[in-house]
This record gives sequence, structure tokens and C-alpha cells, in this order.
Amino acid sequence: MEATKKSVREKIEERENTILSSYASKSSCTKGRKVYEEPCSLRTEYQRDRDRILHSKAFRRLKHKTQVFFSPYDDHFRTRMTHTLEVSQIARTISRALDLNEDLTEAIALGHDLGHTPFGHSGERVLNDLMPNGYRHNEQSVRVVEFIENLNLTSETIDGILNHSYQCMPSTLEGQVVRISDKIAYINHDIQDAIRANIIKNEDMPKESIKYFSTTNRIRITKLVNDIVENSSGKDKILMSDECFEQFINLRKWMFENVYNNSPAKLEEDKAQNVIRRLFEHYCCELTKKYKNSEDEEIMQTVCDYVSGMTDRYVLIKFEENFLPAPFTQKNNDEFLYKLAIMNGLK
Repeated sequence: MEATKKSVREKIEERENTILSSYASKSSCTKGRKVYEEPCSLRTEYQRDRDRILHSKAFRRLKHKTQVFFSPYDDHFRTRMTHTLEVSQIARTISRALDLNEDLTEAIALGHDLGHTPFGHSGERVLNDLMPNGYRHNEQSVRVVEFIENLNLTSETIDGILNHSYQCMPSTLEGQVVRISDKIAYINHDIQDAIRANIIKNEDMPKESIKYFSTTNRIRITKLVNDIVENSSGKDKILMSDECFEQFINLRKWMFENVYNNSPAKLEEDKAQNVIRRLFEHYCCELTKKYKNSEDEEIMQTVCDYVSGMTDRYVLIKFEENFLPAPFTQKNNDEFLYKLAIMNGLK
């Protein structure tokens, strides 16, 4: 009797089980999805996750969301999408070198910032103040993929997205790779952008960091990646050497003191936060009038879902539409706000 022909997915899974590290997450051993789906004949479960995130509306909107500089006219400044792509590239390089699951790594990297607000972390701080239980973009990223877009991702991808932030620790090595790659990416590309914006100069950076990493972006990233691969190979944790970690933390601290806080990059922050706050309050009033039997928390969550998903330019359009006088014109409607209201059970 002729043996049953194996699917492409089964062949990939066999290669994973043969080639990947014993510490890697194997596609065939996934904890699965909340809602069971029949396996794909061509793609592993983690490849399906990656594709779903890549084709999501939330991912497309990242191209018009702030990384550090608000709505820059210079196309060479990073946006949240270009940041995400750089995280993915660094993380995939590390995972490949350590014989980890590159597909899971890519899925986590592409999804890790889907919950970011317009105007970057300044927008996140406003929503954190307004929401009764606070706002954390990693948790909102999970809400985006699980509830708003209902991508039905695997447990491992969700875990990596949820735990990519500094104070968290993913349960998989692939998630840990994305967690450190996120930091490597933003520190390095934000240095480049800050130099481009004439906020800092290469020679302004700490002398110890310059001596250890150099002032060249690619050399700095290469040193960090090589150090992680060398110190994590054959281990059940993703690690840096003590010296490299110390220099990296010093550089990160310097960036917070000289770029992320109290620099010209933040001159428009109060205005940006006011835009988000005013829109949030406006939409809460609108929904309260329309859904009289709904609880305040349900209404606020619905508005949070809507406003946090906006791009920089769209939030400015909605602010102008709602608060600035203009000649008569047909306005963009807010049908997605009301779709979210129904999804959140508002009555």
C-alpha cells in the first residue's frame, strides 16, 4: 500500500523537530488556539499567526503612528511600523542563530505593538490616566488580536505579545528574543532619528558607550546581537554578558534623559495629549447619550478601543471635525465606534 503523502506543513514540522534547539517552540507542540481550527496543509500554526497579523487592519495603521517624533514630514524618521519591521529583522536574526522558531519570533514581533496609541507613549500616558484600570499598550495589543480583530492566534504568540514589555518575561525563548530585540531596535534607531533631528550628536553620547559600541548604528547592533547569541547559545534563557548589558542600560538611560524626556522631540506633547483627552471625553459623552443603559466602564472601554486604534493623522482629522469650525461638508462617520459599542455589549 502506498504511504500517505505528507503535507507541506507536516514536512516543515518534521524539519523543526530535527533541526531546532531543544529549547525552541515547535509548531507541532503548540498549546493551540482558543477556538480550534483544522490545520493548514501549507503553513504551520505560527506561520498562520504571522500572516493573520500581517494582513490585519491594526498592522496597516502602524505606518501612520508615532515612534518618537509626531507626524514628521521627513519620510526618513521611523514610524511605529518601521520600528516593528526592524524589531522583526533583529529578532529573526537572533532566533535563526540560536536555532529557535523563526516563524513564532516573527509573529510575535509583528504583533507586539498593535495596541500602541496615536502620538506614541505620550498618547498611552493620557489613556492610562483616563481609564479606571489604566492603559498598557501590550495588553491592548492582545485585546486587538483577540477581541477587536478576532485573529484567534496561538497561545505562544499571545504570550509573546503580552509579555514583550520591560517589566514582563515571556514563557518562550522566541518571546524573550522579541522582548530584547524591541529594546535594541528602538534605542538604536531613535539615536539615528535624534541625530537627524539635530537633538543630539554622536559625540554627545556617553564616552564609555562610544568606546564599547562605537558611534555607528550597524556596528552597535551587530555587537549587541553577537553578544546575545554567544551568551544564550544552548541555554534556556536569552542573555547578554554583564558588560554588554551594563553598557546597553547606560545608553538607554542616557536616551531617556536626553531624548525621550524634556527634549525638543517633546515640544508638542502637551498639545497631542490634549487632542486625545478631548476626543476621549467627547466620544464618552456621545455614547452615554446613545446607550443610556450601559455602564460607564463599558462606554470608556469602547472609546478607548476606538481612540487608541487611531493613527496620528486620523486623530487630528477627528479633532478638527469635532472641535474646529468649518464650512459645511459631509463628515467621516464613526461607524466603527458604534460597531465596537455593540461588540462591548453596550445597550
